[in-house]
Amino acid sequence: MPSTPYLLAVLAIVFTITLALRAVPFAVLGRLRESAIVRRLAVWMPVGILMILAVTALRGTIVSDPHGIWFALLAVAVTIGVHLAFGRRTILSVGLGTAVYVVLLNAL
Repeated sequence: MPSTPYLLAVLAIVFTITLALRAVPFAVLGRLRESAIVRRLAVWMPVGILMILAVTALRGTIVSDPHGIWFALLAVAVTIGVHLAFGRRTILSVGLGTAVYVVLLNAL
């Protein structure tokens, strides 16, 4: 078992690195707020992240159940429709899309 001073030193280093990695983007973003790249990323990054999450989450079900692809496509359509219809409320759209997918998987 490592000694207490060693563990405290490791914890201090980890804390410092974590704090720095979380603070640097906010410090730099203030200077880049008017940048075209940052504005474009603000629009497309959330969509890209949600697509990656959706593909990763649905891949296993679609591969194991051939009918699951239709459920997934319907749930994605519901998510997109709710997102656009109700003012881009991500929690509402993802929640309803997930609910549709779970109900379809368990009911049919």
